Amino acid sequence: MRLASWNVNSLKVRLPHLLDWLREAQPHALGLQETKTIDEKFPKAEVEAAGYHVVFSGQPTYNGVAILARQDTFDAPREIRHNDQRLPDEQRRLIACSLRARASGAELRFINVYVPNGAEVGSEKFTYKLAWLEALRAIVADELEAHPSLCLVGDFNIAPSDLDVHSPKDWDGKILCSEAERTALAALTDLGLSDSLRLRDPTGSDHFSWWDYRQAAFRRNLGLRIDLVLLSRAIAGRCTGAQIDRAPRSREQPSDHAPVWADVSL
Repeated sequence: MRLASWNVNSLKVRLPHLLDWLREAQPHALGLQETKTIDEKFPKAEVEAAGYHVVFSGQPTYNGVAILARQDTFDAPREIRHNDQRLPDEQRRLIACSLRARASGAELRFINVYVPNGAEVGSEKFTYKLAWLEALRAIVADELEAHPSLCLVGDFNIAPSDLDVHSPKDWDGKILCSEAERTALAALTDLGLSDSLRLRDPTGSDHFSWWDYRQAAFRRNLGLRIDLVLLSRAIAGRCTGAQIDRAPRSREQPSDHAPVWADVSL
């Protein structure tokens, strides 16, 4: 099964891109971030017509998350979690659900997050980001106890290591690459989560999922890898592939992020 994540940076703008990618890549479960769409205006009918169940949690202008699951692969999502009281505020940045595979009956807990950016190291928004990550760790720890087969996807707004940065020297100590952020991400993965891309390619240094709109960053490949598919111990050993699909980033009016995915046998 292909488990994927994509920060679409406005679903209203990127809906045609999403529908095209669903048709081409056919992910079995997909987490979307930055939908920037209130629930009443979410394009539920269009997504369902493309063959997907969908659950979502949105707000206007900012944030917003959704989970899509193929109707031919999974029963309708169950045990849906919209945010959590332990998170610092009511921003729509987390959604989770349980998925049951139709063929095998296997259960998968799928969690989708949009981690705060943090603005600048040392700022109030940076402090908020670290508090959010600490709360996320507690949430995921509880989820893992209840659901051993778990996939955590999202835009983490953290490059895990210098391998995930086009110019480590230029980004050293800056937002998305600071030691505090990487320590917080490591505390999360230390719960027993594996970075699917690093399972398949432990030392590759040209894997980026985000490129700034400015300075022709995509054309020059000045990117960061901040979008991740993390797998619990129960399923990490069944990961058969992982990739970043750069094609949607090359389209007109693209998101600044590319979809990322992992193939897992369930």
